[in-house]
Amino acid sequence: MFAMPALLNPSTTQLWGHSATDWGIVVVFATVYLGMFLGGLPRLKLDRSGVALLGAIAVIALTGESVEDAARTIDLPTIVLLFAFMVVAAQLRLGGFYAAVARWVGGKPLSPGGLLAALITAAAALSAVFSNDIICLAMTPVVVQLCLRRGHNPVPYLLGLACAANIGSAATLIGNPQNMLIGSVLKLDFAAYVRYALPPVVISLGVLWLWLWLVKGPGGALTLPPYTPPLAVSQHASDDEPPFDRFQTIKGLLVAGALLIIFLFTDWPREVAALVGAGVLLLSRRLHSADVMGYVDWPLLLLFMGLFVVNHALDKTGLAGEAVAWLATQGVHLRDPGALLVVGVALSNLVSNVPAVMLLLPHLEPGGQAGMALALITTLAGNLLLVGSIANLIVVDLARKSGIAVDWRQHAAVGIPVTLMTLAVVGLWVH
Repeated sequence: MFAMPALLNPSTTQLWGHSATDWGIVVVFATVYLGMFLGGLPRLKLDRSGVALLGAIAVIALTGESVEDAARTIDLPTIVLLFAFMVVAAQLRLGGFYAAVARWVGGKPLSPGGLLAALITAAAALSAVFSNDIICLAMTPVVVQLCLRRGHNPVPYLLGLACAANIGSAATLIGNPQNMLIGSVLKLDFAAYVRYALPPVVISLGVLWLWLWLVKGPGGALTLPPYTPPLAVSQHASDDEPPFDRFQTIKGLLVAGALLIIFLFTDWPREVAALVGAGVLLLSRRLHSADVMGYVDWPLLLLFMGLFVVNHALDKTGLAGEAVAWLATQGVHLRDPGALLVVGVALSNLVSNVPAVMLLLPHLEPGGQAGMALALITTLAGNLLLVGSIANLIVVDLARKSGIAVDWRQHAAVGIPVTLMTLAVVGLWVH
C-alpha cells in the first residue's frame, strides 16, 4: 500500500523545534477538543463523533501515514469490549429487564425517602454492570410514572437516578466507557479495581441520598409540585420500552453473570470473553440481530476510534510530553493523587469524560493506582455539571418528553455539592 503524501512537509518550516506538520496536528487537535467541549462545531451539523472522525481524517492527510498505520493506533481490545457489552445491555433492554426492576422497586410500600434510597441503589448496582447511559435510558420514563402515581415530585428522584448511575458505574471497569478504556489500556486487574473502588462508591451513594433527603426532603422537595403533567404526556416516553420477557432476561443475566465471574476470578482476556458472550446472545430464535444491533452505540465507538488516531498523532509530535514535563518542573506530577484529581475534574467538565481520559492515559503507568484513581475521579466528576455526563443529559431529555422540566440550576443544586463531597471522599481514599 502506498502512503499518502503529507500535505505539510515536516522537513520545512521549523518553529521552536517543531515542524509545520506538528503545528498542523496541534490545530487539528485543538479543533477536535473544541468540538468535544461544545458538543459539535459552530455552523456545522456535526456532533462529537463527527468531529472526532473528521479530526482523524485530517491528521492522516497531514502526516501522510497509511490508513493501516492509523488503524494500528486504535486500541482494539477497548473497542471490542465496548461493543460486546453494548450487545449484552441491548439484550436486557429488549427483554424489558431494566424497566421491570424500576417497576418492582416502585411497587414496594416505601416512604418517599425509602423509595429514593431504593432507586439510587438499583440504578447504581445496574450501572456497575450494564453502563450508566443504558440504565438512565430505560429507567427515566418509569421513574417519572412511579413518582406521579405516588404524588411525589419527580425532579429529586430523577436527579438521584442520574447521579447514582454515574457514581455506581465507577464501581467496576465495565460500568462506563472511560473505565473500560482505562482498564484495557493500563491492564488493570478487574477484582483489584472493584476492591479499590467499592468503598468510596458506597460512601458516595450514601452522601447522595443524605443530600437529597435530609437537605431537600424536609423542605418539601419530594412532595408533588402544584403542576402535574397531563397523564397522556407523561406516558409518552415509556411507550417505546419493550415488555418484560422472562426468557430473554434470564438469558442476558446468565451471560452477564458468567462474564463477571470470568473477570473476577480468571485472567482470561476480558475483550475475548465479552465477545464470546455477545455471540451467544446473538444466537436467538426470538430477537433479530438487527434489533440488538440497533441498540449498539455506533457513534460512541466511532468517537473512540477517531480520538485514538488524533491523540496518537499529537503524542508523536512530542508536544504533549513536553507539556507534561513542563508541568513536572512546576511541581505538578500526574502520578500525584492531588494533581490527578484537579486535572481530571477540570478536563472531564471541559471536554467530557472519555476525551479527558484519552488525554491523560499516555502519561500514567500501567497497572498502578493512578489509573484506578483516574477511573473514580473522571466518573464522579461527571455529576458536577449537567453537561458533564451523557447520563445526565439522557435523564433531562427523557424527563422533558414526559412533561417534567429539569434545568441546569436544579441539577447544579444537587450535582455541585454532591460532586464536591464525593470527590473529597475519593481524595481521602486515594491518599
